[in-house]
Amino acid sequence: MYLISSCLVGVKCRYDGNNVPNEELEELFRSGRVLPVCPELLGGLGCPRECAEMIKTENGERKVITKTSKDVTDAFKKGAQLTLHLCKSLGITTAILKSQSPSCGYGKIYDGTFTGNLILGNGITAELLEGQDIQIFNEHNWKENI
Repeated sequence: MYLISSCLVGVKCRYDGNNVPNEELEELFRSGRVLPVCPELLGGLGCPRECAEMIKTENGERKVITKTSKDVTDAFKKGAQLTLHLCKSLGITTAILKSQSPSCGYGKIYDGTFTGNLILGNGITAELLEGQDIQIFNEHNWKENI
């Protein structure tokens, strides 16, 4: 079984109340081989919600802030911990996560300026899962790896 970002299989849970469905991933979901999860919802954030991006503070701490500068880091961390708990409880060792997200992004995320610029980095959930030896893929590279 694989963990997958819910928005990739048709669940309208993104910050803007939409999803980014991928037909092949929806087919994988229908086969019963994936567990859809939205760490941001698990962390207690609503839908829709204000857009958020990751920043680094002057002391190097990573925070997730909304466009109006509200700190939502704790909700992102809570959702990541609950997602990890699900993976461990169910023996899941592979995740397919939404790219560029401050929660699920892996390899590249938005830079915190809300201008669409990408930087190298991982979202809160992706980083936590990777640190626990869970393989991470995204909607662009999963097929050749699973």
